[in-house]
Amino acid sequence: MVRPLLAALLLGMLPASTVPLDSDSLAGFLQVSISPPSEAIDVEERLSASGVIIADVAGGQSLYRKQADVRRPMASLTKLMTALLIVEHHTMDEWVTVPVATGRVEGNKIYLPPGEQFTVGNLLSALLIASANDAAEVLAIYHSGSVSAFVEEMNARAGALGLKDTQYANPSGLDSSLQWSTPQDLTWLASFVLRKPEIRERMGKRGTRIISRQGSTIPLTHTHALLGTESEVVAGKTGTTMGAKECLLSVVDAGGHEYVVVLLHSLERYKDMLKILSAIEQRASETATALL
Repeated sequence: MVRPLLAALLLGMLPASTVPLDSDSLAGFLQVSISPPSEAIDVEERLSASGVIIADVAGGQSLYRKQADVRRPMASLTKLMTALLIVEHHTMDEWVTVPVATGRVEGNKIYLPPGEQFTVGNLLSALLIASANDAAEVLAIYHSGSVSAFVEEMNARAGALGLKDTQYANPSGLDSSLQWSTPQDLTWLASFVLRKPEIRERMGKRGTRIISRQGSTIPLTHTHALLGTESEVVAGKTGTTMGAKECLLSVVDAGGHEYVVVLLHSLERYKDMLKILSAIEQRASETATALL
């Protein structure tokens, strides 16, 4: 099992933080507290992802970094910011009408029926569990009146959070030369959005179904393949486009502590993620043996 060995590693290496994570101080705290790499995990030669970070955000230490400050397309990891704006401004029981134009949305979608109504909570589930691009567009238009206006708000929020290497061009994550982020910025953003119960619950839910006001039922299955199969992976978000390749954000529960793993531009994200868990186990085993 990975979890007991992880606990041994963390108890021996990671300091606890007592700095409060309120919204006013978050950006400054994160930029100070995510320390340089500790070289605690050696997996670089075996990973297909070109951008990687393994971070204990609460404790203030990164366990491993690989080009963590290099800007790359982030695919549907974009939806974390979309979700944040919606949760910060709306309640989950608000009813939203699906515009007719939503049927023309590109990429992954759940085919929301035009003209029918779903709650904000329903659409947020579609966004974070099924990674539905049509849900992203419906929420963007509902909140801001247009996709372009919503994107302006996304970029303003990124600036307020101190995400200096992140820029958005759409709310779903479709490839654009004007849209990028870094593993470091995505770790900072994840540490913030995971404090929102409405977001965290959905990122950790393997599946559900949503029902429109008119009675249409749509089943949702989480796109993160390791959620529900690897006990250490408790939440996550996926992203895939031609430009971004395979992207993955995973929340790992290690002995009661949570760590964020971000993979960008991976060719085999789940193999990469399993190798990371295996490498952590190996390092934890060596550390536990040394302490005997």
